[in-house]
Amino acid sequence: MRFWEIGLIVVNFGLLYWAVIANKKGGRGLFIPLGTAYSLVIVQIVVEGGRWEMVPAYLTPLLLTTYFLIGKRREGGRSRIAVTVQAVLLTVYLLVSVAPPAILPVFSFEKPTGPYAVGTTVYHWVDEQRRETYSSNPEDRRELMVQVWYPAAEGRGEKRSPYLLNASKVTGGISSKTLGLPAFTFSHLGLIKTHSLLEAKLSDAESRYPVLIFSHGMNGYRNQNMYQVEELASHGYIVVGIDYAYEAAASVFPDGRVAPSRTDSKLTSNAQYEQHIPLWTDDATFVLNQVEKLNRNDPAGRFTGKIDIDRIGMLGHSFGGAVTLQMTKNDSRVKAALCMDGGIYGPPVSDKGLGKPFFQMYSEEIYNLVMASYDDVAKQLGGVSREVFEAPRKEYIQKSRNALAGGGLSILIPGSKHASYSDLALFSPLPGLGGADPRRDHRIVNEFSVAFFDRYLKGKDDSALKDLEAKYPEVNYKVND
Repeated sequence: MRFWEIGLIVVNFGLLYWAVIANKKGGRGLFIPLGTAYSLVIVQIVVEGGRWEMVPAYLTPLLLTTYFLIGKRREGGRSRIAVTVQAVLLTVYLLVSVAPPAILPVFSFEKPTGPYAVGTTVYHWVDEQRRETYSSNPEDRRELMVQVWYPAAEGRGEKRSPYLLNASKVTGGISSKTLGLPAFTFSHLGLIKTHSLLEAKLSDAESRYPVLIFSHGMNGYRNQNMYQVEELASHGYIVVGIDYAYEAAASVFPDGRVAPSRTDSKLTSNAQYEQHIPLWTDDATFVLNQVEKLNRNDPAGRFTGKIDIDRIGMLGHSFGGAVTLQMTKNDSRVKAALCMDGGIYGPPVSDKGLGKPFFQMYSEEIYNLVMASYDDVAKQLGGVSREVFEAPRKEYIQKSRNALAGGGLSILIPGSKHASYSDLALFSPLPGLGGADPRRDHRIVNEFSVAFFDRYLKGKDDSALKDLEAKYPEVNYKVND
C-alpha cells in the first residue's frame, strides 16, 4: 500500500474508533475530525490517484459523519456489550477496507542496477506486405505497436514513463485475457510508474549498442517484463518489445483503435499453439527489418548508426519463448536466445542443437507438471488416457533436449511459478501467480540474463556466469551436452 493510502486508513479508522469508544454524538468540536477525514481522502486521490480497491476506505468520512449526527448521546453511558458490538463491526469494516489495496497493490519496480539511465519510446509500424488476417477487410495491413527501451543520457528533465501507456484501454485486456478476471480488476496498473524516461536522448557513451527483441507470452503484452527490460537497457542494451496484435492482451494504435486479443484463452494442445507460430515469427522478422531501417535512418535521429546489427539477441516468456527459439533457429541475424519457461512449439530443432548460444530457464511449476507421471495426475485429467497425456509430454521433453544440445544453458529456480518470469508475479501477494519471493526470482533472472547476453553478444568471458553458479547453487545451472 502507498503512503497516503496507509495514512488515510490509519487516521480515519483511528477517528472512527475514537468516536465509537468515546460515544461522540452531536455537539461542538466535530468539525476538526470531520475536516481531517474528508481532507485525507481528497489528498490521497489527488496525490496518488484513486482506485476502486480503496472505495471502502473512501467511505470512512461518511461513516464518521453518520455516527456523529445520527442518534443522541445517552446519559449515563452505554452498556459494555453495545460498545463491544460496535467495535467488532468497525473492525470487520477495517479488514474489508484494508484487504483489497493490500491484495492488489500499486507496486513499484526495483531500480535498475546498470550504469545507464533508461529511456523509452514507442513506434507504430505497418507491414504493407502482409494483410491483417484478423480483419475481414482485405485492404487492412498488419499493424504492430513496438516499445523500445535503451541506455539514456540523464539530466534533460524527461518525465518517467507510466507502466502502461493508454492504460485505461489496456488494463481491461490484461485483467480479462491474460488473467481471466473481470475487466476492472487490475485497472490500478495505470497508476504504476517505471524508471524509464519518456523520449530521452540515447546515451553517447558507446558508439553502438547491441539489440534484444522481447516476445511476450500468449495474451501477454509488450512490457509484461518491465523488471527485466529496464535492467537490460541499464546495462547497455537496446530492448525492443513487440505487441503481437490480436494475440496480445490489447494493443492500442495511435488513432485510438484497440486491437483486443481474439485468441482462445483455453488453448490446450500443442497443435493449437503450433498454429500461431507463423504469425509471430513473421511479426518478429518484420520488426527486425524495421530495426535495421531505424539504424540506417531514424526519423527522430536517436538510433541512426547506433544499433549494432551484428549483435542481435532475443528473449521471450512462455509462448514468446517458443517464438524466440524458432527465430534463433531460422534467422541468421539472431545470435543468442533466452527462453523463459517457454513451450517448445514449431518445427523441431536438430538433435545436435541450435548451433547458437541458447539459455532455457524453467519454473518449478511447469517442470514438475511436465515431469509428472500419468499416475500422479490421473485424477486431475478428467478421463484423459495415458496415451493422450504422454504424447505431448514426451514431445516437449525431446524438443527441449534438442534445443539445449551442444552446450545450451539451463536453470530451474526452486519454488518458481510460470508467472515468476514476468511482472505478473508482482500483481498480488496471494499464492497462485508468483512464488514465495518474486523479487528474488526476478533478481536471479536479471543477473543471469545480463551475464548471458554479456557473454555471447558483448564477448565477455564466462566468469560472471560461473560466479552466479556459485552464488545461486539452488538453481542448478547447467551447460548441457
